[in-house]
Amino acid sequence: MYKSLFLCLLLLPALAVSADNTDAIRQAAAQGTPLAEAKLAALYILGREGVEKDDQQAAAWMEKAARQGLVDAEVVMAALYDRGQGVMADRDKATYWYEKAASQGHATSLAILGRNQAAKGAVQFNYQAMRLSAAKSIPGEYAKKLLTTK
Repeated sequence: MYKSLFLCLLLLPALAVSADNTDAIRQAAAQGTPLAEAKLAALYILGREGVEKDDQQAAAWMEKAARQGLVDAEVVMAALYDRGQGVMADRDKATYWYEKAASQGHATSLAILGRNQAAKGAVQFNYQAMRLSAAKSIPGEYAKKLLTTK
């Protein structure tokens, strides 16, 4: 039990984004650092650390990171376009971003596009339902992931 408590105490600072860190993220994002742009977008998606939730700002910053080839940002942009979250819903643009991520070997994007092993076999699978489900969960889950990425 003490080991678990100790481990939690060690990891807690890594999971927190402080106000100072938020300022550093804003500065790095303004200088065009892709991970910082994605982290700022994540703060806007989640509405954390004094950053008010704003889907349009989130999409704008995430797209900057995606245009620089940050694979997680590409996946989030695809989901935002699929849902129309912060941008006009556009299936073609969503597919474009999934394609970009898939070209980097992103497994979820490959599956969403029907290019994984299940698609090659005889397994029946509803990729449309998977895509819609993924579009709902990706922005929030990837935002949390991005905030813990160093």
